[in-house]
Amino acid sequence: MKIISSRTHTYIGAVVGVVLVVAPWVLGFDEITAATASAVGVGLFVIVNEMLTTSPAAPLKMVPMRIHLVLDVVTGIFLLATPWLFRFSDEDANAWVPHVVVGVLIAGYALVTDTSDAVQAAGTDGLDTARRNNR
Repeated sequence: MKIISSRTHTYIGAVVGVVLVVAPWVLGFDEITAATASAVGVGLFVIVNEMLTTSPAAPLKMVPMRIHLVLDVVTGIFLLATPWLFRFSDEDANAWVPHVVVGVLIAGYALVTDTSDAVQAAGTDGLDTARRNNR
């Protein structure tokens, strides 16, 4: 069931990215290097990834929305696994639980996003027009 438009997905993703970037200081795990680096790193990746999609809300329109959604699922699974990959799962819950919860949410909202409102990637229209004209 696809219930989120790609436009809405982009807004959600941008907010999630910002939340991940500030989470170490808001939730008090900024002294745990691995937890902080993974939250900030994934947060920045999510923000950049949202700006590059072919969603109507994204400014650059370089990455087709369907590819973006696959990247989101992979990103969510990666974020979910970071407490064990980077060995901070034995820290207090405020350091690792947000990674797991937000990882599940990222993968989840990617799986319920409808791409029908996505537009063409930047620069592809000219190529498609040239191909049609050469036929």
